[in-house]
Amino acid sequence: MSIFSGLDAIVETEYELASHTWYGLGGPADYFIRPQSTEQLSEVVIRCKDNGVKLYVLGFGSNLLISDHGVRGAVIKLESDHFNQTQFEGDLVTAYAGADLKTVVLDSVKQGLAGIEMLTGIPGSVGGAVRMNAGGNFGDIGSVVESVSLMDAKGQVFEKSKPELSFDYRSSNITAKLILSAKIRLTPGDPEQIMRTLQETWIFKKNHQPLNTRNCGCVFKNPRGQSAGALIDRAGLKGLQVGGARVSDKHANFIVAQKDCKSVDVLRLIDAVRERVKEQFDVVLESEIEVWE
Repeated sequence: MSIFSGLDAIVETEYELASHTWYGLGGPADYFIRPQSTEQLSEVVIRCKDNGVKLYVLGFGSNLLISDHGVRGAVIKLESDHFNQTQFEGDLVTAYAGADLKTVVLDSVKQGLAGIEMLTGIPGSVGGAVRMNAGGNFGDIGSVVESVSLMDAKGQVFEKSKPELSFDYRSSNITAKLILSAKIRLTPGDPEQIMRTLQETWIFKKNHQPLNTRNCGCVFKNPRGQSAGALIDRAGLKGLQVGGARVSDKHANFIVAQKDCKSVDVLRLIDAVRERVKEQFDVVLESEIEVWE
């Protein structure tokens, strides 16, 4: 009997994951599960725990590299209507984990709410953005998140709020496997002015990042007081290539997947860049992307 007996409608086996990542790379998962409700999600989490099945959560795959061999375990994707909701109550926005961050940003701007317009151009789900405190030169999402709804390894739902909830550079203190939703407090303002700020941010990113390529955003975190991209550039690594993976000529902190690229090519290029930067500047670059091996 399958460990997911009775949940066959939402479970697929030996499921190819590549199409769910921005890199378009990676092998299959033992189980690919798309719960339709919080109750179903809880049941899946409980069965994984009871049967020793490792659990992964897949957002939009924009900050993720999956091994060519895939992953042994269950990959959960919160893509049903239930997990895609966004609710507006005055200046408080409740965004569910599966919602598209870009859509939430644009809808907030149209409502005349400021505070996340600087996140335009950052691909991903709300859940993934909150967990890693997504952001850039203009700010990050953690500055406006008031609380999150979470699910623990036993399938129990609970909330975590500030000041117990804290955010740092590309990180948070959220240890629960699953983020269900986030409450975001924004500031009312002039919709036209907020839209202008959004457009200026988008133009800046479009001019400085290789947006129309297969990539996963910035590969390395910026060392304190320094720019990872500038260090890689100064090391002369723009255009460096391993197999089908290449350091972008437009922004050195982006690694682009070209034709016939494999995940192992990206991993080897990451190692090569890190080694060269350590040799030249005695700086160890820390990965910003998540790797499933």
